Amino acid sequence: MDASSLSDFIREGSASVVDVAKAVIAQIETKDPDIRAFLHFDAKALLEQAERIDQRITSKGPSGRLLGVPVALKDNMVTSNMPTTAASKILEGWMPPYDATVVKKIVDEGALVVGKTNLDEFAMGSSTENSAFQTTRNPHDLSRVPGGSSGGSAAAVAAGMSTLSLGSDTGGSIRQPAALCGVVGVKPTYGYVSRYGLIAFASSLDQIGPFARTVGDAALLLEVISGHDPMDATSIRGERPSLSDLSDKGVETLRIGVLSELLDNCSQEVRERVELAAQLLAERGAKVETVSAKAVTLGLSAYYVIAPAEASSNLSRYDGVRFGLRADRSSLSEMFLATRTDGFGDEVKRRIMLGTYALSSGYYDQFYSKALATRDLIRSEFERVYRDFDILLGPTSPTTAFRVGEKAQDPMAMYMNDVCTIPSNLAGHPAMSVPFGTDSSGLPIGVQLLGPMMSEPVLFQVAFEVERLASEVSEVKDA
Repeated sequence: MDASSLSDFIREGSASVVDVAKAVIAQIETKDPDIRAFLHFDAKALLEQAERIDQRITSKGPSGRLLGVPVALKDNMVTSNMPTTAASKILEGWMPPYDATVVKKIVDEGALVVGKTNLDEFAMGSSTENSAFQTTRNPHDLSRVPGGSSGGSAAAVAAGMSTLSLGSDTGGSIRQPAALCGVVGVKPTYGYVSRYGLIAFASSLDQIGPFARTVGDAALLLEVISGHDPMDATSIRGERPSLSDLSDKGVETLRIGVLSELLDNCSQEVRERVELAAQLLAERGAKVETVSAKAVTLGLSAYYVIAPAEASSNLSRYDGVRFGLRADRSSLSEMFLATRTDGFGDEVKRRIMLGTYALSSGYYDQFYSKALATRDLIRSEFERVYRDFDILLGPTSPTTAFRVGEKAQDPMAMYMNDVCTIPSNLAGHPAMSVPFGTDSSGLPIGVQLLGPMMSEPVLFQVAFEVERLASEVSEVKDA
């Protein structure tokens, strides 16, 4: 069932939330030993949570848009009743004293919080191989990665271990794993969803968003978690428009640009699926043209200066003094060094060193200032393009899921997985990945929709149509 149908099913009394919890437990116990999507899962606690929701239904009546719907959380969103580790040894076993805003919102709407999912340590990676605890596998092929850094959240939904999940997207960490796992993934406009309670990687880029099996479910979850939050200074004020009721609007009269620079980096099969989506959208009445925005090719270089610079600052708080791991040493400086040496993994150390170097005296203007100027250039280029187009279309990932270990020893090859997704983060714009068929090996391909700030309604309007087209193409292929 999709989330709305499941919630209605429970609301009508056709099933209890305990029934749902038992089904989730059965799925996880069967599948997760191979997939390894969850870092924290407690079957007993899940049943107790389900019982409390059922009691609330009995005493107060059915309530909440996510009533009884299973939702998994990426383990960089703080939870007061479960450990939050960011998949790092430096936070192993840490129990936060509060819940993230998005966690409060889904709980208030009656969601069943399944557990915490695996990620690349501190969300730094594109394959979920950088976790300090385990490597998550792609449900479509266990020899391949699920993408990253939100690979655990994507895999949990793709494998049916949770109806919905939440991830965070700094440079593509929702959309890329969504594409590789064959689910819907949305990165909203920066500030559309509160970041309060999200463990920071790069604060000017991070954004929480949903994973779902359908566009409608993604719309529902985004509606629930979005909105202004006084606890987040970057949170955008004002009402958020409805997204769930856009499924039948179609794409007639919309102007859709196929971003040529993104296609240049793709495999042939991924390119063909994007071109097919463009062709079919044109047949449905959209005005579709190829468009060039050369500045987006600079996104990868700018990102890998800006994001590590912000990470080096954000991660300075993990020093063994206030919380998390502490290595006992005879002096304070030795304790700092030993704690961070033992607690951080190789990729996190690599990015801290890159960021510290870029911000250091003598190199700030040479690297960081130029990266910020490049970011402004990318924003300006997008603004120019969006004067002529409502939405842009392109690939989400240059390839389908690659094999575990294939790129682990080559950081540059790994970083290239973000080349299609990073520009939207740098601009602060919304973007989403929608499944659109498979390659010759049966691995999922996602097409990416990009829009200007606060264009979520138009983005979802097109996404609903892309989803319909993907279904029709699949039916023809099967026939």
